[in-house]
Amino acid sequence: MTDQRAMDIKHRMIVFDAADIDVETAFWAAFLDGTVEEWGDTWRAIWVDGGYALGVQLSPDHVPPEWPDGAPQQMHLDFYLVGIDAVDAAHEQVISLGGRLLKAAEDRAAARGFQVYADPAGHPFCLCWIPEPS
Repeated sequence: MTDQRAMDIKHRMIVFDAADIDVETAFWAAFLDGTVEEWGDTWRAIWVDGGYALGVQLSPDHVPPEWPDGAPQQMHLDFYLVGIDAVDAAHEQVISLGGRLLKAAEDRAAARGFQVYADPAGHPFCLCWIPEPS
């Protein structure tokens, strides 16, 4: 009989490839209010609230997707905020950190919605808004 014990996983991390890992990690660390830990020349870990949040791996030939209106995305992150005003504030932060807006919201007056962005290496992510909890 095979041993069916669960693996002893210590950390779970999403890892982005980027041609410039310093720019990429600076963007995500500032956006998530985290810190960067360097693991050699080709790897960075971003810590948030005492745990790993994201990793960035050097990939000199990284080609960003052209999502949402072009080539299929590789993956994306969603960040949920309460109300469009919170999204507007996050938008300003993303732009000031070197991110860019890929697709604006279709209906900013809707109770729920999203806008699509790219980080400095071109990885897509969404700033989503939801109504105030009841």
